[in-house]
Amino acid sequence: MQKFKVTGMTCAACSARVEKAVSAVNGVSSCSVNLLTNSMGVEGNAKAEEIISAVEKAGYKAFTEGDNVKQKKTDSFEDTETPKLFKRFIASLGFLLVLMYVSMGHTMFNLPLPVKLENNHIAIGIIQLLLSLAVMVINQRFFISGVKGALNKSPNMDTLVSLGSAASFAYSVYALFAMTQAQLDGNIQAVPGYMHEFYFESAAMILVLITVGKMLESRSKGKTTDALKALMSLAPETALILKDGIETQIEISQVKKGDVFVLKPGSAVPVDGIIIEGSGAIDESALTGESIPADKCVGDSVSAGTYNKSGYMLCEAQKIGEDTALSKIIDMVSDAAATKAPVAKIADKVSGVFVPVVILIALVAFVVWLLCGQTVGFALARAISVLVISCPCALGLATPVAIMVANGVGAKNGILFKTAVSLEEAGKVSTVVLDKTGTITLGMPEVTDIIPCESMTQTELLNFAFSLEKKSEHPLAQAIVRKAEQEKLEAYETEDFKACVGSGIEGVINGAKAVAGNLRFVEKVTTVPLTMKNKADELSKQGKTPLWFVKNGEIAGIIAVADVIKPESPKAVSELQGMGIRVVMLTGDNENTAKAIGGQVGVDDVIAGVMPDGKAKVIRDLQKNGKVAMVGDGINDSPALTCADTGIAIGAGTDVAIDSADIVLMKSKLTDVPAAIRLSRAAFKNIKENLFWAFIYNIVGIPLAAGAWIPVLGLQLNPMFGAAAMSLSSFCVVMNALRLNLFKIYNPNRDKKIKQKTVKENKIMEKTVKIEGMMCPHCEARVKNCFEAMDEVDSALVSHESGTAVLTLNAELSDEKIKTVIEAQGYKIVG
Repeated sequence: MQKFKVTGMTCAACSARVEKAVSAVNGVSSCSVNLLTNSMGVEGNAKAEEIISAVEKAGYKAFTEGDNVKQKKTDSFEDTETPKLFKRFIASLGFLLVLMYVSMGHTMFNLPLPVKLENNHIAIGIIQLLLSLAVMVINQRFFISGVKGALNKSPNMDTLVSLGSAASFAYSVYALFAMTQAQLDGNIQAVPGYMHEFYFESAAMILVLITVGKMLESRSKGKTTDALKALMSLAPETALILKDGIETQIEISQVKKGDVFVLKPGSAVPVDGIIIEGSGAIDESALTGESIPADKCVGDSVSAGTYNKSGYMLCEAQKIGEDTALSKIIDMVSDAAATKAPVAKIADKVSGVFVPVVILIALVAFVVWLLCGQTVGFALARAISVLVISCPCALGLATPVAIMVANGVGAKNGILFKTAVSLEEAGKVSTVVLDKTGTITLGMPEVTDIIPCESMTQTELLNFAFSLEKKSEHPLAQAIVRKAEQEKLEAYETEDFKACVGSGIEGVINGAKAVAGNLRFVEKVTTVPLTMKNKADELSKQGKTPLWFVKNGEIAGIIAVADVIKPESPKAVSELQGMGIRVVMLTGDNENTAKAIGGQVGVDDVIAGVMPDGKAKVIRDLQKNGKVAMVGDGINDSPALTCADTGIAIGAGTDVAIDSADIVLMKSKLTDVPAAIRLSRAAFKNIKENLFWAFIYNIVGIPLAAGAWIPVLGLQLNPMFGAAAMSLSSFCVVMNALRLNLFKIYNPNRDKKIKQKTVKENKIMEKTVKIEGMMCPHCEARVKNCFEAMDEVDSALVSHESGTAVLTLNAELSDEKIKTVIEAQGYKIVG
């Protein structure tokens, strides 16, 4: 995506005009203009020069965004507009107060004027003209922008304001000349009557009130980007580099990959790196939202923007500049702000025609009141009221301010939405699919049970197993090694070590023959007691893997290893279900293990034995019942993450998974999944509130300003009150969006259940096939792929242990076809 800054936009009509102009450029596939940040994102292969030229032809200025993080900070989000507007407001206010005193204070409240001005109506009129002219000169930006917009056939909010103010001023000048002519003609009695035809104060007041509104809006808009500015400020400007034993402070831009940098207590991490010496506690709250500092030692990674709370460390720079995690987070959040949510399309369509329609309504109101016999002054007041009350800004800001604030809230809590679409769609999911390993579970096997035989203690069995498994590289062996090291056991010397791939290991410990492995392997060297078999079966049913140990031909015991669930997983599943969301666990593990884990966390459905290429197919099947979110962390999850309506990647997962996802969870906590959905729902609700009030404001305000209620209720609107209403409308929309900062994303108390989509289910047909010749999980995968390649098969659950394949069919499948396909792979169908 190419990013640009666009200047000169004042309302939604401007952004719609720019979007339309750029979309017409050859090579542009999509264009999204953000009025809030004055930014534009363009997809396609069009040249930057052509895009900038299209923007300039539309009457605005554009330039490409710089690549430097600090440059983005100063250029994109520093509030330079509010101070300028405040100066304009103060200067205008001084002239306006004098004008109001002269025009309304004297005529309405008989406040005193200098003696020379008493009863000198022409002098009073000239003073009002000069004062209002001064206010108009100070606020000339409205007129310049408004005229430019009209000349470029893209009238905007400034066009409406300048028209209203100019019309008031022009009519007042006409009245002043008419008054002068009456006095010259000797018609003295008619002179005071013209005082009521003066709208000089309205011409000035409109500009001042709109300036106040713009100032409040600008100030509030600045607050919506506070979270992003806070992230940008985390990037330190210098780094302490160690070279040839000498510590040197250099600019962050001069740090190179491979440089060794020093982290002292209280210092910020300048770039992403890996610790090569020392240890300490790193505060990662700014990136992950986790308040407790993480203990780090040699081999652990550190990220730019985090802080060293204690300890002295030397680190090697791994990722610098735009490759750091902090830069990627900033890009992700700012990219999301540069995109548009689907709900914004309605406002965009209205904004494109809003200003011309308002001008037409004002003209119609003016003509109608003249035809009804009213004076020119009365009809003009109605037309001016229509022009100044109409506000396309509120429509244009309704969506982007809520998206920006919601993205900021998410970033503070380690939840990153890549686009505005992902923010909107996350709240609509009806099914959440969870990968097991690394998502529901820790992804690291741990020892759960130690069951020794009668002649051994638990410690003796663990020490025996530790001595044998220490030489193995298998993940399950490493779980036993970690457990023994935690217990501070010392391994005995193991001789004649031999690993039998896929079955077990053997060796000699202190002269004793040692064997370890699965049941089938140990049964070759000893007789296994039935009581121990029953215990192992019970462990398997709980989703644990029993490892058997044999000493000198006798069973020494069983050590069960399992990938334990994360402490917060059951709570996360419960919260999702409380939101009316169906939770499905999808895994490639065997059915027993999967059902055991699924039962512990309380998921609604378990789909086991699914290979990576089959996960996307399962997602597509689930999408028949509504929108689906997939949560995963591995490379094998990336096809499913891409296929799902919303892909959610665990932040500690692989880069491939993160790249494939729509939402990234930096903390790797499953409770962030319901939090992300909760935030999405709150943001979407806020957007709908903003759009509702923006539309209602105009639907009610324009007829009131035009005088539609005068014949019925006698209600009429002074142009000055119309300007005040316009100035507050955008401010109110922005303030409503800022309420999202107070939203508690981890509080489930206000969760509401969504209605699940019901679909007419087809009758499910199942067929069980008995197969001989499957020896391992690879055989399972081969047979499963053969079955699922058949058009009649929706899914196949294959087990080499039981020698069966359970087929879910969508049509009749003949036994002959099954036999032909499977026996061609070298297996035998026996029933």
